Amino acid sequence: MASKIFLRRFSSSPSSFKKPGRAITTIPQDSVHNVEEVARLDKFLQKDCKQGNISLHEARYFFSLMIHMQPKPPISSFNQLFGSLAEKKFYEDVILLYKRGDSMGLLPDLFTLNTLINCLCNVGRVCDGFVAFGRILREGFSPDGVTLTSLIKGLLLENGSSEATEMFHKMVVFGVRPDIVSYGSIIHGLCEDGLVDKAKELFLDMKDKGIKPDVAVFNSLISGWCLVGNLEEAEGLFNEIEYQGLQRNLLSYNTMISGFCKKKKMKEAARLFELMIFRGLQPDTDIYNTLIDGYCLLTRDDPIPDRHKFDEPIYLLDHMESMGCKPNVDSYNIMIDTISKDEDEEEEAMFLYKKMILMEIRPTAFTYNALLSRYFRLNKVLTAQKLFDEMKLYNVAPDSFTFSVLIDGLSKNDRVLEAATWFRTLEYYDFKIDIGVINCLIDGLCKKGMIEIAWEIFQKSPQRGIMPNVVTYSILIHEFVREEKLQEAYDLLSDMVKKGFAPNVVTFNILMQGFLENNEEAKAVELLHKMKDRNVMPNDYTLSMVTDLVSKDKQLLKLIPQFPPQKC
Repeated sequence: MASKIFLRRFSSSPSSFKKPGRAITTIPQDSVHNVEEVARLDKFLQKDCKQGNISLHEARYFFSLMIHMQPKPPISSFNQLFGSLAEKKFYEDVILLYKRGDSMGLLPDLFTLNTLINCLCNVGRVCDGFVAFGRILREGFSPDGVTLTSLIKGLLLENGSSEATEMFHKMVVFGVRPDIVSYGSIIHGLCEDGLVDKAKELFLDMKDKGIKPDVAVFNSLISGWCLVGNLEEAEGLFNEIEYQGLQRNLLSYNTMISGFCKKKKMKEAARLFELMIFRGLQPDTDIYNTLIDGYCLLTRDDPIPDRHKFDEPIYLLDHMESMGCKPNVDSYNIMIDTISKDEDEEEEAMFLYKKMILMEIRPTAFTYNALLSRYFRLNKVLTAQKLFDEMKLYNVAPDSFTFSVLIDGLSKNDRVLEAATWFRTLEYYDFKIDIGVINCLIDGLCKKGMIEIAWEIFQKSPQRGIMPNVVTYSILIHEFVREEKLQEAYDLLSDMVKKGFAPNVVTFNILMQGFLENNEEAKAVELLHKMKDRNVMPNDYTLSMVTDLVSKDKQLLKLIPQFPPQKC
């Protein structure tokens, strides 16, 4: 199957990877024979490119110089320029310069095309990479490990591990023996997709073939086992790194520590953290954040009030500064989010918020969302509104969740008109508000007797991509019943059924109660039949209403449907 995929890709037109745009230069064509410029070119190629000490402007300048020289420099000179740009991740520029050279008759060699494939795959254009691969075959070059590994990496980035694995197993067809780089690439991709058993098979295969795994391969497998929750396998590989005579790096420790933290094994995580420092490795911000998040995870699941529960993460936040490792916005966000959800903490979240601003760490929408949720939940509306206003002060754009918190918080704190105003304000913006928030707003408006505004929001919500649910309909049906608008309530029940929503027993009970209170027993019986038709089982409240109904007129007993016995 893989060979068919490859042939299909080879048959694509070479023009398929030519996008609009060109490399810009200021070199006039009549200056290309200047001796001083040629000397500068030689220094650029022999020294600057090899050291990676080049700028994009210089690369464009000297490319134009070379492409206009007569005779042109050898392709190896262009390769030095392309390779140096690719090393600095100027992938799009390499592609554009290659296009320009190709249009002016520059004949690539295998190195040129390998560099091109690498750049195309790194910008998500793996199909165009296969077009370049087709040219390698047409020109009579033999693809090597660099060629095929670049394509494998491209497939991993674009399509996941399935096609990449097929390509890996086809390497021998092109006379290429997989090396540590190709094994490492495919193992990493499989682990990212959670296919760790397949990655382990390749890991054992490479060892059987005498290819010694490096730390990067071990790190990929450790990450994969941690991802699927198998810490025993992960820890075994972590220990094997040193048995193989290799040195664990920061990523090795961070990955293993992260695995322990996610499983709430903080003693094991702390032990590794101390071992890392003992071995002379300086923890970075990511490792500190991983540990902080791990300790916070423990507090989230601990229902017992404890004023010392945040001592460890707060200590780590302070400790990282003393170790010369500056906290970032994630460090504070983890703490603020966790503390904001804890009812026992008073002002620690606000203290951390003020501290991060003092340290010139700009908050994010996530920071404000956590704080807003807390203060609305504590009924501190003015504090929440002040925080919302501060978002503009610090140039932080609210996201959809921010507005959801705002509308929900105002609705639950008896500020439904303000909440409705915000909903109307967002009408022409691309923010997605959760239906649960809209239900809260509609419910608040109904309780205030503002059914017209609630109805308007109900009708406009689908236009914003917010589809009502059973709760939305039940709220409005309840309000129509309360206002004795029974026909409107009944029509709304019919509408929800027509639109594919399944009314539950609560919805039926609300409407049935309204009919009984208005002596419309026939309508109540009709609702009971609808319940049976839709397999909605009555609850205790339904049965009490039926009892009252029959007590008034025993003849109605013959009209009431028989429901199947309920399972205990």
